[in-house]
Amino acid sequence: MTLFDWTGYLGFPNMRIVRMVKTCKLFIDGQWTNSSDGKTFPAVNPFNQETWATVPAATEADVDAAIAAARRAYETKWRHTTGVERATLLNRLANLIEENAEPMSVLETTDNGKVIRETRSQMLFAARLFRFFAGYADKIYGSVIPLDQPQIVDYAVREPYGVIAVITAWNSPISLLSNKLPAALAAGNCVVVKPSEHASVTTLEICKLVEKAGFPPGVINVVTGAGDVGRWLVASKGVDKISFTGSPTVGREIAATAGRNLRPVTLELGGKSPNIIFADADLDKAVIGALAGIFGATGQTCIAGSRLLVQRPVYQQVVESLADRAGKIVMGDPRDPATEMGTAANEPQFNRIMEFIKAARNDGARLVTGGEPAREGALAKGLFIKPTIFAEVNNQMRVAREEIFGPVLSIIPFEEEDEAVTMGNDTEYGLACGVWTQNLSRAMRMIRSMRTGVVWVNTYRMVSAQAPFGGMKNSGFGRERGEQGLLEFTVSKNVMIDFSDEKRDPFAIKV
Repeated sequence: MTLFDWTGYLGFPNMRIVRMVKTCKLFIDGQWTNSSDGKTFPAVNPFNQETWATVPAATEADVDAAIAAARRAYETKWRHTTGVERATLLNRLANLIEENAEPMSVLETTDNGKVIRETRSQMLFAARLFRFFAGYADKIYGSVIPLDQPQIVDYAVREPYGVIAVITAWNSPISLLSNKLPAALAAGNCVVVKPSEHASVTTLEICKLVEKAGFPPGVINVVTGAGDVGRWLVASKGVDKISFTGSPTVGREIAATAGRNLRPVTLELGGKSPNIIFADADLDKAVIGALAGIFGATGQTCIAGSRLLVQRPVYQQVVESLADRAGKIVMGDPRDPATEMGTAANEPQFNRIMEFIKAARNDGARLVTGGEPAREGALAKGLFIKPTIFAEVNNQMRVAREEIFGPVLSIIPFEEEDEAVTMGNDTEYGLACGVWTQNLSRAMRMIRSMRTGVVWVNTYRMVSAQAPFGGMKNSGFGRERGEQGLLEFTVSKNVMIDFSDEKRDPFAIKV
């Protein structure tokens, strides 16, 4: 039994749709409430351009109320819970997310146009992450530290920060939230979440599961709205740490504001990731990896392999194979399990992608396939862009330098390994990299040479709860997932205990 009401079938095999949310509310201190000034904004389905829900636009007073609720919950309840108690609640929430994966995935797909096969997978992975961090909740160990002074015991413990501001992007709301929320909660923090105004509904809906799981009021709060809501949240001195996923432009603003308040931040920002195919690679596998790397999620992912570097001897073969396979990608209603690629998530992003395609043509890149909106039949009202591939791209072209966040692949030839390294690292970003080769020595050299937070070898876009994720350079700093993702939400406290009877000189340092 789920928490959602079914209205029947969409007509797709084994596919049901939930009754769409007509009115959403803020979730503050365990209560559902309207914005204090009553203002709302529409949630628009990018498949048909219809408004399908209304979302409250939080005021500064609402943000302050959410932060205050989180602080009260932290001081009076959450910081006093044991790891076992926190783990129990996190596991309950994981079970509820898994039980409601189907209706939640429909909501997510309706909100941002990502295909149902991916949003459902993301819901199940979210449950996995909640269980993973639940397992850590009672295992946040400290360490005993041997000192030069034998009659002093020294140990270090890790404690929660207190109140965490979590800000997520529109491309994968629940997936991004699940990289942060369970780790913050397991560590003993309370949280105020601000999702993107372009995809807020599922983040609010998950609070129904939070209620059912039995979390104390105020431990998890959600405020929605545009950029001003995020700015109020980040600028508040009632917040102890900020975790943000989004663009480098906004990340810089957040880091600057946090710096003025001396608040730590974790930033998971953009990427312009090189996917590098050597001539000795398994080309069938590499081509599939290249397709998934850029056209999965309609290219709207920070780890998109948007720069495909291909060694000259196999360059033309790879270009032709990619063009053939890209032309067969199925576009359609993202809620249909047969659909392989969905829409741009919103109209501003659609326009941005089309501007990049125009710029690539003007810069002299050769259009191999795509390059225009898809308007045929059932696609007529949607924000669809055909899978687009440019060949003979120069690494200095705008299409190869800037993050597009769309289904646009730039294929760049290279001659030797050193050139691939230089070209792959010649970017302001450093999030991910793919290497395709059957030469183990080359793979190990590439892993060591690439300046990215993630290196995939003979695979791409693979994720795991245990594996830390994050970038270098303008792709941000800090890590999510894995043990490192948990430690991001803790601060170290050192303790010294002198058990000697010695009377020490208070003005001397004992060494």
